[in-house]
Amino acid sequence: MEALFIYIAKSGGLLLLFYTAYYFLLRKETFFTSNRWFLLTGLITSVVLPFIVYTKNVWVAPASTQNPDFQPVFTQTIENPLFEINWNYVLLACYGIGFMALLIKFAIDFYSLNAILKGKKVKQQADFKFIDVKENIAPFSYFEYIVYNSSLYTATELENIIEHEKVHSDQNHTVDVLVSRIFSILFWFNPLVWLYKKAITQNLEFIADNEAAKKLSDKKAYQYTLLKITTHENCVAITNHFYQSLIKKRIVMLNQNQSKKRNYWKYYTVIPALVAFVLLFQIEVVAHEKEQTQKNSAAEKVKGMDVYEIKKTTTDQELATITEKLKAEHNVDAVISETKRNSNNELTSIKVDLKNGKEETQALHISGSDAIKDCGIIIKTEENGSKKIIVVTKNEFQKDATEASKIKIKKTQKTNTNTDVKTNTTTGKSDPTNGTTNTHVITTFKTNVNTNVNVSTDGDKNETTSITYYSQSKPKVIVKSGGSSAKQLIIVDGVVLTDGTSMDDIDALDIEKMSVFKGTQAIEKYGDKGKNGVIEITTKK
Repeated sequence: MEALFIYIAKSGGLLLLFYTAYYFLLRKETFFTSNRWFLLTGLITSVVLPFIVYTKNVWVAPASTQNPDFQPVFTQTIENPLFEINWNYVLLACYGIGFMALLIKFAIDFYSLNAILKGKKVKQQADFKFIDVKENIAPFSYFEYIVYNSSLYTATELENIIEHEKVHSDQNHTVDVLVSRIFSILFWFNPLVWLYKKAITQNLEFIADNEAAKKLSDKKAYQYTLLKITTHENCVAITNHFYQSLIKKRIVMLNQNQSKKRNYWKYYTVIPALVAFVLLFQIEVVAHEKEQTQKNSAAEKVKGMDVYEIKKTTTDQELATITEKLKAEHNVDAVISETKRNSNNELTSIKVDLKNGKEETQALHISGSDAIKDCGIIIKTEENGSKKIIVVTKNEFQKDATEASKIKIKKTQKTNTNTDVKTNTTTGKSDPTNGTTNTHVITTFKTNVNTNVNVSTDGDKNETTSITYYSQSKPKVIVKSGGSSAKQLIIVDGVVLTDGTSMDDIDALDIEKMSVFKGTQAIEKYGDKGKNGVIEITTKK
């Protein structure tokens, strides 16, 4: 109900604006046709413009949920009275009564008009239909119909009347009359609407008088005809009838000099007022609270590092944003491919290839049937300005940069599972000596001097083999074996590493793939030489 009252107030204000401009600036001008369109524009604007609202979104800081100055307020409950008048319903009922009364009157006027036209002899002439009636009524026009009683007028008077009504019919003034009548029914409670309706009707008569006088040879005779028609009191509603009140004003306007064209500026005086109306009342400001933690953000700051998070709910648009930010902020080329989603639109597979300038970095490849676990890319800038690119899981985001650079692959008996790097896992046969199951892990890494990668592979008796690429001035590979001091068999490109060859001679940047075999599988493949474990190294071609 409040919205309805606001609309009525806005519509009434716009109608007042146009009527005031017409009454004080345009009413005495001879721009009758322009005045017609100005008044009709005012009606349409008053109805349509209040519905046009521009929404402006603003973001504000979230309101605190805890107020230290909060003081409890004790309220007292007052029982409602037994009977309470709802004034909204009272006003609505009053409006409905007035609306229905005027609507019924409108229907009766249509019925009366139809009774006059029905069964009468029609004389067609060009686009006009003339009807000569016997009733003592004032001449009128209704669309193409022109109705008059020829027995009441002389030939000259009848000629003047017909020329006047032809103008009404030819310019479709009936439309203006009906529109203003409908507005007066809808907004009957607003006195301004009735004044506006009167202004429209009077201006239509000015137009007809002005045009008819141009075609008649005796302008004074036309004015005498106007005076004679005033003796007829019977007029048909919802028509353009020749008789109108304010005959004196019509005669004055007939003899008034034409207005100068420079006075057209008066029509534009409403424009600044309309602009002010829109700016003051038609712009709706909608405040949105900023989220304290931005979810699914393309990049976050964690301990001085730039973190680009990838979650199972990350959209394709957000992935594209990550790619753009990596390139724009760190000159890192990221190619995201092999994305697959389940029925819940969650990521189940994704591959991210990273390249820092001309140097390649490690790739992230996750594939499986279940939704991926949270992972991401960390870009850490060293003191010397070099950048370190690290691929980690969400749990590692909070770790130190050194710890976050380690990617661990633990023993599993599931195949094609989600991991943090591209991993193929196969399960071997049980070892009859200890009853344990041996796991063969093949892991692919692409590295450069800005990357540290640690691989831990659990084998028999919880032994751990650690293979570490170090990003130093001279990249090298160090092999450490936990739980046993026995020497492992190291094979580079199918050639067994001899005792005279140091691991320091192997450049970490040249390594394409490393495979670790332990327990039964190592023995089955290499015999007794592989009993302490085998490390296969394949270098880049």
